[in-house]
Amino acid sequence: MEKLPKRKNIRLNEYDYSQAGYYFITICTNDKKNLFWNVGETYGGQFQKPPLSKIGEIVDLGINKINSIYDNVEINKYVIMPNHIHFIIVLCAGEGQSKTTPTISRIVQQLKGSISKQVGFPLWQKSFYDHIIRNQQEYEKIYEYIETNPLKWEEDKYHI
Repeated sequence: MEKLPKRKNIRLNEYDYSQAGYYFITICTNDKKNLFWNVGETYGGQFQKPPLSKIGEIVDLGINKINSIYDNVEINKYVIMPNHIHFIIVLCAGEGQSKTTPTISRIVQQLKGSISKQVGFPLWQKSFYDHIIRNQQEYEKIYEYIETNPLKWEEDKYHI
């Protein structure tokens, strides 16, 4: 029997993903299926919201719920694209942090699980992309990318 390829761990070794900081996260749908925008509608401009489908609205609610579920966790900026989401998540240094402080992986896993349960089927790819934001210049560049991403959907690497 042929051995299946082993999935590469894309997280930094020895890095504590529950430590205070800013993180850029991208999560894609399974097989990059366009599930989050209404078919045929396009994003009309920088000051309008993307045309979210029913599933996209559930994703929107799930993202907004994170701030109230976890102490010291904040979604700073996000966008829902047709087949993926981008967000900046902030883990704040808080008083009394313990060993139970959630990691980025745990927060993403719970978000993905909650949304999949609500829609009735698994809709996410297995993993997610993360980038530790190291300075103000990186933060501003990523913030701008999230802000303008819907306007560039046709050129997006996830566009199918």
